Amino acid sequence: MDNLKQRLDRIRELIQTQEFLEGKGLSNEVNIRIFCYDPKDEMTVRHFTRQLAADQALDCHLMVCDLYQIFLSICDDLAITDAIPEMEEADGSVYLLDQLQSAIGIKEFVEKMAFGEYHTGDVLMLTGVGEVFPFVRVHSLLEAMQPAFPRTPILVMYPGDFDKHHLKLFNLLQPNDYYRAFKMI
Repeated sequence: MDNLKQRLDRIRELIQTQEFLEGKGLSNEVNIRIFCYDPKDEMTVRHFTRQLAADQALDCHLMVCDLYQIFLSICDDLAITDAIPEMEEADGSVYLLDQLQSAIGIKEFVEKMAFGEYHTGDVLMLTGVGEVFPFVRVHSLLEAMQPAFPRTPILVMYPGDFDKHHLKLFNLLQPNDYYRAFKMI
């Protein structure tokens, strides 16, 4: 099933099934699924996630967390958003990245995603993985999310590849080890 639109339609079906919502068939592993797609299809995937988020007929409660929007929100909270372009121009991209990574950690992302008490039927979808790189890496974020979302199914929309052991963002970058997730479709 290589057709992206068919695969996306299959996601709509699967996230509503009891097996997905309850993590059945995962051998007591965490319920994290990764939907891989070619980075060139980013706009199609974004369109799909917007449509899916607006779908009132879903038999689940889909909560979409755009990691880039969360990053911008954290920058706003720290009152640093306006200073970022000037800092990059004055001190360079490497310095800026170092400063942002020291000011904004994974913990801040997880706190922004916290939605209160978990309810059966909730699904957390992560988007914006490529946009937020290199400020946060999804393998580190997923590790930190496990205690905060122990029973919530998590679906990561991932512009790259996952071979069940390594995440390779954009199908180009050095793979990062991550073995607790399952490839979806």
